[in-house]
Amino acid sequence: MVLPGNWHNVNMTSNSESPLAGYEPSESQGSKLMRKSRESPFVPVGIAGFAAVVAYGLYKLKHRGDTKMSVHLIHMRVAAQGFVVGAMTCGVLYSMYREYWAKPKP
Repeated sequence: MVLPGNWHNVNMTSNSESPLAGYEPSESQGSKLMRKSRESPFVPVGIAGFAAVVAYGLYKLKHRGDTKMSVHLIHMRVAAQGFVVGAMTCGVLYSMYREYWAKPKP
């Protein structure tokens, strides 16, 4: 029994191995990213579009004229979210097409 003040006396390595002792990654991060991109191609498109909207927003931040900062930021947020939601919608439609309509006939 471990009392609340004696937690430092507990030996955690008694009969247990490291939880990652038998773990060996079967593929590199780059190959995993490429495989996931092939499975759902609209995820990288959504990420790239989000990054493009953010970059454009940062560029236009300097040249926004007399537009208030809060209004500019709200517009950029809505544009970035719209691009990501649009890419997600296209991805869902594409996966539905692949699964139901383009499925090879047995």
